[in-house]
Amino acid sequence: MIGKLQSQIEFIAEIDKLKNVLRRTSPIGLDRKENSAEHCWQVIITAMTLQEYANFEVDLLRVIKMLALHDIVEIDCGDTFHYDKAASKDLYDNELACAQRIFNKLPEEQADSYLSLWKEFEAKETNDSLYANSVDRLMAFIMNYYNKGGSWKDFNLKLEQILEKNEQIKNGSQKLWEFVQEFAIESKEKGYIVN
Repeated sequence: MIGKLQSQIEFIAEIDKLKNVLRRTSPIGLDRKENSAEHCWQVIITAMTLQEYANFEVDLLRVIKMLALHDIVEIDCGDTFHYDKAASKDLYDNELACAQRIFNKLPEEQADSYLSLWKEFEAKETNDSLYANSVDRLMAFIMNYYNKGGSWKDFNLKLEQILEKNEQIKNGSQKLWEFVQEFAIESKEKGYIVN
């Protein structure tokens, strides 16, 4: 039992490094950038709060597990800006290698379970993963809106780019996608989106 517990503790210590991974968005009202651990916590709370808007019944515990694990790969790979992901043709393979390295610190059964949840999130094929991905995209949108443009302004993004990159939200929640469209247009009118 000590060996198993030791490997689990080592995994927990390893994932503490997620607190050092900075993202492009800032916490609402602050000048500093948020870290990936903060992001994971916030998308979990968001998923719990907005579950009623999912397009279908979801297993909230599975969604929470996916969201808790989805960005752990950033410990090795760093945060890839959502609008640059197309430029990273080897992104999935690189992130998979990171996931395997980190999850393999755990006992085999647990490692396999975590890796399976991570892969499910990335594949976006199940109801749970579609909702989890919708909430993940929504969170950055909310933060940019409440930061009066935030990284949208920092990277000179156009309304069309923002809508195109966030359209996948509708796959998990049509209601949240409608909200995003309304708030994107409002953001343009308020000058939060400059192009």
